[in-house]
Amino acid sequence: MMSFILPFLLAVACAATTLAEEPPATLLTKPGKLLISEDFTQPLPPPQGSTAQFASGFQGWRCNVVPRGGHWEVAAGAFTGTENPEMHHPATASIGFDFKNAIISCEVRMHDVPLDGRKNRFFAVRTTDAKDYVCSIFLNESGMRIQKDDNDHEGPDVAVPLGALKAPIPLGEWQKVTFEILGEEMVGTLNGRSLTGQHPLIGSEKHSVMFVSGVEGSVRHLRIWEAFSNPEWAKIRPTLPVPLNQSAAK
Repeated sequence: MMSFILPFLLAVACAATTLAEEPPATLLTKPGKLLISEDFTQPLPPPQGSTAQFASGFQGWRCNVVPRGGHWEVAAGAFTGTENPEMHHPATASIGFDFKNAIISCEVRMHDVPLDGRKNRFFAVRTTDAKDYVCSIFLNESGMRIQKDDNDHEGPDVAVPLGALKAPIPLGEWQKVTFEILGEEMVGTLNGRSLTGQHPLIGSEKHSVMFVSGVEGSVRHLRIWEAFSNPEWAKIRPTLPVPLNQSAAK
């Protein structure tokens, strides 16, 4: 009997692995080469390069570098970030690699833990250029928003909201997130519902993907593909909500 069971179990395992590597449904882009595949089943290796800067200068995972970035831990197939309430700053962790266009797919979860004096819970997936933030998808208990980020912290640049989606998100439940970037456009998708926006900064060369955990949250099943244009995008764009910055609608 065992001679029949073992091949069956191997086939099931292979099928599960293949399914995990399948790209998500996309709108703006079509996937190319798989660049990053992380299931958080093992401790993360130390990064290469310098972690002195939060946006670039390193390859691989940057986390638990300074108290301001909170504490991150790999456990049970998830990467969990817990904010340090004394810092008044969310927990942040980044994976450094060079890219411009990409499809980022993962599942995220906000944890049902005490606010401990903090205003709200949220979880974000964010990209950076050589010096600062570029664009982000934010989840909170009310839904999703996408934005062009504040790229200088000190001014005069400011964040630009691109879209918002009302979709209550239960605490403690995994949410499917897909982040597409191509040229100056982006699409954020939460459980099959999508927003799009455009800004010149989004077209910059990027150096890391950052995960931002307000209070406490987790990410799992992270996959990142290179991205190419979807020839159907011109037909798809008008079916999505109008971007908050009207210049994003062509």
